[in-house]
This record gives sequence, C-alpha cells and structure tokens, in this order.
Amino acid sequence: MKRSLSFPQALGALGVAAMAWGGMLPLAKALMLHMDVFVMTAIRYGLAAPLFLLALAWKEGRSALKLDGRGWQLAVLGSLGFAGFNLLGYEGLRHTQPQQAAIIIALMPLLSALVNWALNGVRPSGGTWASIALSLLGVALVLSNGNPAHLLADNHLGGDGLVLLGVLCWVIYTLAARRYPAWSSLRYTAWTCAFGALSIVVIALLAVALGRADLPTLPILRESAWGLAYLVLIAAFIAVLGWNAGIQRVGASVGVLFINFVPVTAFGIALFQGVHFGGAEVLGAGLVMLALLLNSALAHPRLKPLLSRQQAVRTCPHEA
Repeated sequence: MKRSLSFPQALGALGVAAMAWGGMLPLAKALMLHMDVFVMTAIRYGLAAPLFLLALAWKEGRSALKLDGRGWQLAVLGSLGFAGFNLLGYEGLRHTQPQQAAIIIALMPLLSALVNWALNGVRPSGGTWASIALSLLGVALVLSNGNPAHLLADNHLGGDGLVLLGVLCWVIYTLAARRYPAWSSLRYTAWTCAFGALSIVVIALLAVALGRADLPTLPILRESAWGLAYLVLIAAFIAVLGWNAGIQRVGASVGVLFINFVPVTAFGIALFQGVHFGGAEVLGAGLVMLALLLNSALAHPRLKPLLSRQQAVRTCPHEA
C-alpha cells in the first residue's frame, strides 16, 4: 500500500474494502455449514495477525513492534474489538441472514455517536438523533418485513442481537484508538489484532476441549480453502489496509459513507442467489442508508473543504 493515495485511488480502496466486507457475510454463512464458528475465526485471525505485524515491521521498522508499556491495554482492546466483534457477530450470523447482519453493521457510525456520548460526554446533535430514529425505523422494517409482530416471533431476533453486541464491541474498540495519538493506524491495528487473535485461539481451544466445537477434518479444510483465503487475505488483510489508507486520504467524515456498500453488496449477492425481498425490506434498507447519508451531510454540510484537506484521521475499522 502506498504511503499516500490519490483521491480517486482512496475512494476506490474504500469501496473495495466495504464490498469485501459485504461479500464476507454470505461466504462466512456458507462456511458455517461445515466449520465451527470458533475454529473458523481462529484460523482467520491466526493467519491474518502475522500478516499485519509483518506489514508493520516492513512499513515502520522494528521500533514499531515495541509495545511501549501498553501490552495489557492493547490486549483488552484487541480482545474486545476482534474477539468480541467477530465471535459475537459470527455466532449471530448463524441465526440470521447475511443481509440482515449487514444492515446492523451499517448502523456503526450512528452507534458510535451514542457510545461517544456515553464515554466522553459528547452529546449527539439534533440531526444525529433524527438519523438514529430513521435508521432504527429502517432496521425494524428489514427485520420484521413490515409486520411488527414478526419482531417478537422471529427466531432471527436473538442472532440480530448478537450481531449488534458485536458491533458495539467494535465501536468501543475504534473510539479507544484516540488514546494512541502517537501511533499510526497500522500499528494500533496490528498489535490489537495480534492480541485479539490470541484471545480467539484460546477461546477456540477451550471450546474444543469442552466439546462445544470440533476441529475440521483435512477434507473440510481443503474444500474450504478458497473461502478461508478470502476471509484472511481479502476481508481481513487487504480490506483493512485499504480502508485505513482511504480514510487517511479523504477523512473519516467522507470515508464512512462507504459503509453503505456493506449492505448493498450483501443484498446484491442475495438477489443473485435467488432471494426475493419484500417491499418493506427494500424500503428499510434504503432508510438505513439514507440515515447514514443524512447524518454525514448534517455534520459536514460543506464537503468541498473536506475533499481537499490533507489530514490523518485515526480509525481502525474491520469489519467484519
């Protein structure tokens, strides 16, 4: 990844990253038919974490591999972000549909406003409250397909709740990056990913030891090799690096709009697979994306200065 991308390159990197995460959801859902969630996640980040550390050493040198006395902090944040988000999110995905999980992930910027209020006392603006209300209406339409009674009777609701908890874990982890102003986003991501991967592997081993998970056989690993390669190289390594580089070039206020491509990609893949959506689901998805656009536009009504501003914004999205 180049040190500084041109503006069109940055937009392309952001779009590719978000679409990679949107494509990850149906793929992970398919892999779950043959592989346990804990083991699949351990394989994914057990392979991705060394790649991040190697990239960090190559780009910033050996000095960036020092923890600066923050090992325990990074371990907690990495476990919260990577283990919490992925294990809760994937477990929730087992009980819901990829497109529904994608809609919940798209709430991340608006959830960030609420968490920032709770942790730092930064009260959301009136426009953000309106966006949150609009997005919640959209999510309700998607999950219920226009029938409120389905929200209480739908068996997917527990899975959707787990995905939401995972997203909250990732939001807290991302906001905590502000405590590391002297660290690059790559350094913060690499070390928290490494500690998060260690937590995931330990949890997976405990699950296997307690009989709650099974190790995959060699035939299953061979059949799943391409899917796992996508999760490790595309959705974890390349997408995160591309997203971080894009955010640094265009700024978080503009770059976050590309999170819309997560549900768009997930819904597009579902349509390709023959899934038929009701009018309420389509309307709900549109409302969620409109809420995100509205919140960004109200927070930054003049985008032109943002597009030309050279700034480094620390953010560490994964997702997913």
